[in-house]
Amino acid sequence: MKVAAVIFDLDGTVLDDEGLYGIAFKKVLESLGAKVEGDHPHVSGIGVKENWPGLLKKYHIITNKSYEELAKETQDIYIADLNKVSVTEGFEDFVEGLREAGIQTALATSNIWMIVEDVFHKFGLESYFDCITTGDEVRSKKPEPDLFLYTAGKLGVQKDDCLVIEDAPSGIEAAISAGMKVVGLYRTDAQKKELENANLLVKDFTEISPETLLNL
Repeated sequence: MKVAAVIFDLDGTVLDDEGLYGIAFKKVLESLGAKVEGDHPHVSGIGVKENWPGLLKKYHIITNKSYEELAKETQDIYIADLNKVSVTEGFEDFVEGLREAGIQTALATSNIWMIVEDVFHKFGLESYFDCITTGDEVRSKKPEPDLFLYTAGKLGVQKDDCLVIEDAPSGIEAAISAGMKVVGLYRTDAQKKELENANLLVKDFTEISPETLLNL
């Protein structure tokens, strides 16, 4: 395929941090009296605030706290542990290869700008993207295609010439709905199965190159 731009998800894709978000959701849920099994109670990719209606229902929680307050508590726990987050292996070299091939790069995340700013400040990632779209900018987040379509418009490229890299089923669905090819980034066999609708599955950025994308 012709690739004019690669659009990256942030959490779980550029950053190896989905485990940390799982712990943050779990801590807030337990503070509300929920008994949580496992360390990943949330739905990846859809946004932090957007998770809370479903979580309150799932764990039969009654609280006077708003979704916004619960989201802030979750984000505060995440940011407090940001030193435990790392950039996914091979990301910087992969982007350099894309730049050398004349391919634009963008970030499209359901997360909010405040969190993206903190991440950029810690990891110095802003320079790796030609444009950035956060969940604050669109009406509907993933699995709707809005984030990716809006980002393509910002870049000035056709949707058919964009490729998305994602780690969550909601992101894979959003990319397909946007009419874009998508690479799924997985870390476990269970996650690999969840991402089976992607055009290609890889464990990290060392397994792909600009040439790989052109052959999809």
